[in-house]
Amino acid sequence: MSRVQLALNVGDLDASIDFYTKLFKTPPAKVRENYANFAIAEPPLKLVLIAGHGEPGSLNHVGVEVESTDEVASAAARMQAEGAVCNIRESTSCCYAVQDKVWVSGPEIPWEIYTVLADADVLHGDDGMPAHPPSAGVASVAAGGGTTCC
Repeated sequence: MSRVQLALNVGDLDASIDFYTKLFKTPPAKVRENYANFAIAEPPLKLVLIAGHGEPGSLNHVGVEVESTDEVASAAARMQAEGAVCNIRESTSCCYAVQDKVWVSGPEIPWEIYTVLADADVLHGDDGMPAHPPSAGVASVAAGGGTTCC
């Protein structure tokens, strides 16, 4: 099953966890320092909350979680054939997980298509998120001075 990922910058992680647990009737799947994610079955959504990066309430980034590395490779090949700029990353650390992914540069913001391979001990690694203009609405890049994954 694939699901859309929505990563939000939050000001109060505990309050956000409490709210989204109630909203989606689902507890977080993972909670770490300044980070939580929810694997929501209905509607199919991977909700990621990131504290301490960007303006609270702003979009951090978007993506699509898929089940396998083959699906990541297929998406990368399809988007490259469509002329999109893609940055393929294998076994990279992001969001306290080891992932295979591709970043696809959209007209406003990049999208990541990824699969989780294992847990990791770090929130941010060198996951290859492309730089994009602050006007794209992804405040974490503008505020943090660099690129961040979830």
